[in-house]
Amino acid sequence: MATTLLTENVAATAKAPKPKLGLRAWMARVLVECDHAAAGFEPDPVHDLRVALRRCRSLADGLMAMDPDPSWKDMKKAGKKLFRALGDLRDMQVMEEWVGKLSEASDPVAIKLLEHVRSRQAECKLEASQDVDQFDRKQWRQWSRTLPRRAARVRQGSVVFKHLALEKWTAAYDLHKRAMRTRSQTALHELRIGIKRFRYTVENFLPRQHASWGDDLKKLQDLLGEVHDFDVLWATALQVGAFPDLESRLRWHETLNREREKRIADYREKMLGKESLWHVWRAELPSGPQLRAAAVTRLRVWASYLDPDFKHSLRVSQYAVQLYDGLREAGLMVQNPEHDSRTVLHAAALLHDVGKAKGHADHQKDSFRMIRKLLRPIGWSARELELAALVARYHRGALPRTRRKNVRALDLIDRRITFQLAGVLRLANALDTHHGIEPRLEVALKERTVVVLVAGYSALDRSAEEIAAARHLLETVLRRPVMVRGLRVPSGEKRVASR
Repeated sequence: MATTLLTENVAATAKAPKPKLGLRAWMARVLVECDHAAAGFEPDPVHDLRVALRRCRSLADGLMAMDPDPSWKDMKKAGKKLFRALGDLRDMQVMEEWVGKLSEASDPVAIKLLEHVRSRQAECKLEASQDVDQFDRKQWRQWSRTLPRRAARVRQGSVVFKHLALEKWTAAYDLHKRAMRTRSQTALHELRIGIKRFRYTVENFLPRQHASWGDDLKKLQDLLGEVHDFDVLWATALQVGAFPDLESRLRWHETLNREREKRIADYREKMLGKESLWHVWRAELPSGPQLRAAAVTRLRVWASYLDPDFKHSLRVSQYAVQLYDGLREAGLMVQNPEHDSRTVLHAAALLHDVGKAKGHADHQKDSFRMIRKLLRPIGWSARELELAALVARYHRGALPRTRRKNVRALDLIDRRITFQLAGVLRLANALDTHHGIEPRLEVALKERTVVVLVAGYSALDRSAEEIAAARHLLETVLRRPVMVRGLRVPSGEKRVASR
């Protein structure tokens, strides 16, 4: 039928709660539940298979936001195909349960609806059987070995997942405001989907928050799901001509509308006003300076999956921030109150080598394109992401010039900031010469000369020539010489492993 999928919140029997499982276990469960469902496509096995598939797909949805490996998308797509194949069947099973709950067996409307439902169930079982047979189990097993290892690189409960949850919260809250304003079927259905996505993110990645919020989130999803069920049931009854007369049509409309409004009222009671759960949830997610830091951390995780030598980029980011702080303290860095140049530089330093994943010689161009294609993280402006991409673009290779299209589009002040930050990043990149010393530098201004004192630097090292060349852009934009000198490191100075 043309309507969207029915929800799965009407259970024939109460079940004991199942323990929370990781990705590997959920992927293994999909294969087990495939066998259970194929035995007869009864309601409980079909429901359990869809739950396992949905959990795998929601985990993939969250992790692919950090890890760009295409296997996540492929796994999600394979799971979606089977999930949808079982969807129509599950719709009919749920509808059969609702008809039984809302009417007497002798009701002619119920008889007509059940005839339609059972006929469609037989067709759906045949289609579902074919799709289960075609499900590529070998490929699924391969993903179940490789993807959990990639997932383990990001710790559950981390600020990265809190930032992801905030994205889902924001999207769901916008849908909530629209649904409460219009109360249309479409708006309420989209709100259910938004809350479902927020719920799965919390359930999968934020165990502490899920312990507090899980019951409420499930209840809200169920309430809106049942509203949707009643809407679909009414549309189906009209579609199949289930009403023999006006009296039966009015009676069913009144019953469905009463049940529908009861659930909307329950939702509104929890979600409107000062005590709304929306405010409770938002209070535990990042805000203010924490939000901006969380956004940078998320960018850092994304880069770590792509950059073949991310330890180098971490060291470069330390040099870059220290150099920027020293130059700003000396009054040499231009500021724009509309954005945070230091954070832009930090992000550009972390991301500057992501283009190496493409394997091209001019990887800085790939880095630029890849950063620009990112969804703007909450807490950042579109301009800040654009500036970070440009700074990363010019960390090596051709110098930034005002006639270049991507530079010409900037305001004059941002153009100057971009040149300065690119100059800082170029020098910071060259300074990472891997002497095994923790990145450390100091900046001094002597008359018109900027002196950068760097731990581990020696003018006799081979790297000194590269560092001298890397100073050029910074000297040009500061309009003064930049000299690099060695900084004496105390004998007990912490040393780090070189790459």
